[in-house]
Amino acid sequence: MIVSLPRKSAVLRISLFIALIGVPFSGLRAQDWVRTGTNLGVSKIRIAAADFKAATPDVQTSGLKSAFDQVLYNDLRYAGIFDVVSKSMIPTATPGSPQEINLAQWTAEPANSAYVAFGAMSAAGGHLAVQGFLYDTHSTQNPQVLGKQYGGEVTADSARQIAHRFADEIIERLGGVPGIAETKIFYASGQAGGNKEIWEMDYDGMNEHQLTHLGTISLSPHVSPDNSRVAFISLGKNGWSIRMYSLDLGRLTAFPAWGGTTLSPAWSSDGTKLAFSSDRSGDPEIYVSDPGGSAVRRLTAFRGPDVSPVWNPKTNTQLAWVSGRTKLPQIYIMDSDGANISRMTDGGYATSPSWSPSGQFLAFAWNRSYGPGAPGGEDIYVMDIASKRWTQLTHESGANDFPSWSPDSRHIVFQREQNGRTEIWMMLADGTDQQQLTHGGGSNTMPNWSWK
Repeated sequence: MIVSLPRKSAVLRISLFIALIGVPFSGLRAQDWVRTGTNLGVSKIRIAAADFKAATPDVQTSGLKSAFDQVLYNDLRYAGIFDVVSKSMIPTATPGSPQEINLAQWTAEPANSAYVAFGAMSAAGGHLAVQGFLYDTHSTQNPQVLGKQYGGEVTADSARQIAHRFADEIIERLGGVPGIAETKIFYASGQAGGNKEIWEMDYDGMNEHQLTHLGTISLSPHVSPDNSRVAFISLGKNGWSIRMYSLDLGRLTAFPAWGGTTLSPAWSSDGTKLAFSSDRSGDPEIYVSDPGGSAVRRLTAFRGPDVSPVWNPKTNTQLAWVSGRTKLPQIYIMDSDGANISRMTDGGYATSPSWSPSGQFLAFAWNRSYGPGAPGGEDIYVMDIASKRWTQLTHESGANDFPSWSPDSRHIVFQREQNGRTEIWMMLADGTDQQQLTHGGGSNTMPNWSWK
């Protein structure tokens, strides 16, 4: 059912629904199949990141080199495919060029690295220049795997972005898939009980900045596949409606207001369709439109609320969503024309489905002990769609919700409410290496990872 919320309500829980899951699965360790399915669990590559050489003194004194070194190290550590050598275990040498590298230092204990990233940074005439190299430490004939030159402004942000680009080059060369260091995360932020606006940050939690300034409650940001627009919902004088923010123009753009309550916009991966929930028929149902809000067609037609649609980004021929048609809401999937409906969950309190880029998995929030008097606990789970096997990723760490997949299928961003505060967190897709991204002191919620 639709819940009527006051205009200044802190959190809109309507676009989430809740379903109880008790699917009987085999005794196989789910962690094993989830690692296989997300390219995790394989032997990690031992890599070292040398501190870059300061070719001009100002990049050292201004902190540009320090920012670059730290970002490169963190990007490689967060990638999920590397065993990154601790800074305390690497040689003190700072080779700035191939002529200055002594590979024997990097293969020896305690570094014992298979690869080493190194290079130099300089600034002249307001231009920042970085030369980056990746070497195979065990190759005696042709050790260079990668050699790149980068340029930018003499700013800390430019140094960070160059480090992200170099890290992504390394990750793609050694890991076989594009890295995520240059991706963005969109989320809603504001004081608990007050207004919320849409914000954007780098994938590692840095470079946070506010996008909207509407002075109301704005939630559920979803960025378009080409990173040009962010669809979100906002509370206005006529209730909840979808709004559209242009990242290219830096302002809101026109989008139709259909009346009633319209929630949870979600882009198809080809950018040609937008799915959403609307009660324009008197009951919340799933609809699909073109990117401009025209050519609207209805997909569901059952009594009980239908909300939170997400596309299968691999094919765009299926959607997952949450329905309350059987009293307790459940997660379902259907074809993009509304046919072939399949119920995925059965019992519990499940919300916020998110479809992996590979098309193989659904991530969602789940309270399996939901019910009167039950202690409960809201955690993030991943389900293999074909087999309905699932695994729990978070454990006894507050209320976890709104998972969103990274474009490399190796990471999940989510919100965690703990000790009265809600922050954005990131983890690998097997639940390991959980990292807190925001530290705002207010309420940071509903993260959505960019497509690239």
